[in-house]
Formats: sequence, C-alpha cells, structure tokens
Amino acid sequence: MPHRSPDLATPLVAWYRANARDLPWRRDAFHEQYGGWGVLVSEFMLQQTPTTRVIPHLDAWLARWPTPSALAAEPPAEAVHRWANLGYPRRALWLHRAAVQIRDRHDGIVPADVDALLALAGIGDYTARAVAVFAYGQRHPVVDTNTRRVLARAIEARSQPGAPSRRDLDRFAGVLPADDDEAAIMNAATMELGAVVCTARTPRCEVCPIAHVCAWRAAGYPDTGDARRKQARYEGSDRQARGAVLKALRDAAGTAVPIHDVLTGWPDPLQRDRAIDSLIADGLIEASHGVLRLPR
Repeated sequence: MPHRSPDLATPLVAWYRANARDLPWRRDAFHEQYGGWGVLVSEFMLQQTPTTRVIPHLDAWLARWPTPSALAAEPPAEAVHRWANLGYPRRALWLHRAAVQIRDRHDGIVPADVDALLALAGIGDYTARAVAVFAYGQRHPVVDTNTRRVLARAIEARSQPGAPSRRDLDRFAGVLPADDDEAAIMNAATMELGAVVCTARTPRCEVCPIAHVCAWRAAGYPDTGDARRKQARYEGSDRQARGAVLKALRDAAGTAVPIHDVLTGWPDPLQRDRAIDSLIADGLIEASHGVLRLPR
C-alpha cells in the first residue's frame, strides 16, 4: 500500500471551516429544533438523492412531523405520499417503521448508541454512525461514497475506490483526529471534499486542500480502473414503472383505485403488472378486492 499521510485532518478541517456549503442539517438552529430526529431524516433522504432535491422535502417533512412520535402516529401511507419524487420509496416505509420503534423502544428520542441505531428499521452502518457523530458528537468513522473516493485517491493512489468493505471504516478511523469535535468535522469535511472537489469524473485538484499529500496525484493520476456498480438506466425500467404506479396512487389522495385503472396507457402491460406485484411485495401498496391503495 502507498504511504499514508500522517495528517490529512489539519488541512481538511481548515478547508471545511472556510468553504463548507450552508446546508440545513449543518446549522445550529436545525439541531436545536430537531435534534437527532432531524439528522436521521436528512440521512434517510440523502441516500442516493441529490442535496438540492432533498432540502425542500426535508423542510416540509419536519414541519409536518417534527418528532418521531408525530410520524409514528400517522399511517404509513402518509409517509409514502409525502416522499413524493425522492426515489427509492421503501426509505419512506423504513423511516416510518423506525419512527414507531423510536417511540415504542426509546420514549420518542432517537438513540445515540450505534448498536441501538442499527437495530432500527432501514438503518445500516453509514446512517447509524452518521447520526451518532453529527447529532451526538461521538467519534466514529462515517464512510459514504465521497469519503471512500477521497481515501482511495489520497491514501492508496487509486482513481476510484473498490467495492465497499469493513476495511473502509478501519482505514478512515486511522486518520480521524482523537478529539471528538475535530473528528466530526473531518467526517463532514471528507464527504464535502468528495462532493464538490474530489469528484468522480472531474476532480478539481488545483483547489484541493490535500493535493500536496495525495498519493494519486503524486503517482501521476494513474487510471486504476472503476469497479463501482453501474446503475441501470431509469427510462423504461421497472423502477420507472414502480414510480408511476406510486404517483397514480398518491394522486388519488387516499382513495382506492381499481387495478385496471392504474397506468392504463403504460406501453408494456407486463412491466406494469410486474411493478404492481413488486410494490405489493415490498409493502408500499396494498391490494384488496381488485383495488390498490397506499398502505394503511
């Protein structure tokens, strides 16, 4: 393995403090108002969804459901309806289930312990650690796609990271500052660098705060291949058909819709039926006596 810089934290933290984007979940007022719940909701929404699309949905969601108990008191259909066009709507169901679990197991307070967070619906290694770090100030490595790319380039001289593994957490833990607050900032800074500077296709190395210690730059920017899984095209896909079925039911405003009236003009009837069947299997819609509705 190429030599790892003993200090990525100092330049990254300084850069972040001077250049971080002003995002709602980074503001003190946001944390004071919503606490761990606000961070949890934002992390659910940010999975595989651009920041600019998340912000208005996050504001509307927290205005309606400012606490886990508020969401848990509503039927799952409301969560799916409010998820709108954020994509991957199973996240809405998982978030609703997590809200119920937080209400019933944790007195309505999002837990700070990573293991307790991992026991909630829809929460994996990344989200559990993100909440523990960004809501509660604990020291953990928080590794997303952007972080993995920065580490692959700066430490391993790779143009793109390999497949995700536990090694990512161990590698990042090894470069985090010992201080909890500084470690939290470095987590955010590394993500930010990958999002706006050390991007996948057009990295802006001329403004990178760690260019002077970047192993990939020192090696002459070798193309080491890209093992990332490519996302299937959306247009014409089963995902698009699923989204269209959900939109039709959301537009019905809680009214059950006869199955034969859903997507009557869809160009591939078999794909339409497959989308409906998969949504039923995922619990995102319910079928009864020839009609479809969002889950109650």
